Amino acid sequence: MKGKTAYFCTECGNETPKWQGKCAACGSWNTIVEQPVAVKTKSSAVPAAQSRSQPKLLGELDGSKELRFDTGLGELDRVLGGGAVTGSLVLVGGAPGIGKSTLLLQICGHLGQKYKILYVTGEESERQLKMRAERLHVKSGEFYVYAETELNEILTAAETLSPDVMIIDSIQTLYNPEMSSSPGSVGQVKECTMSLLQLSKSRGITIFLIGHVNKEGAIAGPKVLEHMVDCVLYFEGEQSANYRMLRAAKNRFGSTNELGVFEMRETGLVEVANPSELLLSGRPLAAPGTCVTCVMEGTRPILAEVQALVAPSCYNVPRRNSNGIDYNRAMMLLAVLEKRSGLRVSGCDAYINVIGGLTLDEPSADLAAVLALASSFKDMPVGDDLVAIGEVGLTGELRPVTQMSQRLSEIARLGFKRCLVPKNSAGKIAVPDGLRVVTAKSISEAVGLALG
Repeated sequence: MKGKTAYFCTECGNETPKWQGKCAACGSWNTIVEQPVAVKTKSSAVPAAQSRSQPKLLGELDGSKELRFDTGLGELDRVLGGGAVTGSLVLVGGAPGIGKSTLLLQICGHLGQKYKILYVTGEESERQLKMRAERLHVKSGEFYVYAETELNEILTAAETLSPDVMIIDSIQTLYNPEMSSSPGSVGQVKECTMSLLQLSKSRGITIFLIGHVNKEGAIAGPKVLEHMVDCVLYFEGEQSANYRMLRAAKNRFGSTNELGVFEMRETGLVEVANPSELLLSGRPLAAPGTCVTCVMEGTRPILAEVQALVAPSCYNVPRRNSNGIDYNRAMMLLAVLEKRSGLRVSGCDAYINVIGGLTLDEPSADLAAVLALASSFKDMPVGDDLVAIGEVGLTGELRPVTQMSQRLSEIARLGFKRCLVPKNSAGKIAVPDGLRVVTAKSISEAVGLALG
């Protein structure tokens, strides 16, 4: 007899009695999948030694600062908000092969010298993990490896060993034998994560979960777990490129604006302490269609190169493409550039790209994108010593942005001589020695100054 099934959304985990094209909870399309109903007996996932908590008055609670510890990778500590928090549950998500396991295995080499670590691997054998650790030059210390996928066995091992840090590689391989659904299903992923969450909070164990989506997209992705964990980190980057970006989509103990940059080498991931120099390396000089800007990623100013290519179109509808800048915002900047500066770009193909795979979300990159487009259209280069910062309005005016002093300090440190900024922000900032600030009220004035 066919077992009873239900339908789950792989984005938010919402359960529905029948299939739907659109999830009623989160609004995502084509994310409803059929899964067997979880037949569950009395759960043994919660450790027996766990004591029930009692209600307490707010004034009686301990208000001391959370305990943090260094992971050994400064870029990871930056994204976590200053280090990992004791008793937290951290999800590291990303595409297969991007470097999630490598990142967490490398921190074990540092943490194993001070803390007891339990690395649970469900995708590799113990011998394979040993070979990878030797390749990454990971020192042993108190570093325990456990090749297991059954949840109850893992919880028992954690109770016996009492580690300070646990790493689960990956959450999609774990299963609870008391549930009839297969490993990787929405029900199994949520049940296993909830059990690990209870273990983390009751024992004060810092747990890192690795979550990913397979190439077919058939198993639940890490978005199902986001509301359950304390911190969600996303490891981004193209597998064909050497650079990886680590961002926090959720962080209960710190900011979500920080960015960590790594370089993938044969010996593992190497921290990039100065992303600006990395992103500007190999920048063409005296070339039309390129301009440098400075954006803030949390508390860190980063210089990025915005490139544009504007060419006459062979089609009735010109082609437009944007990488690293929101497409709709790029189309708006093209419209403002034509309307307010008189450049006839409506009949041209336009392509915008941010070098290094960086995504520029804040409006301070507007002016650099406009200057790169104008430079390519006129086939005149922007000065190699110029950096442009400013938000562009629909009337063509330039508006100031925040944290200008930090941006100017980074610009001067990297050897640039001029910085084009909105006129309203000129009198509110301290200009470093060797840097000249050029001001403009509108994009037409800015184009004239940069290309004149």
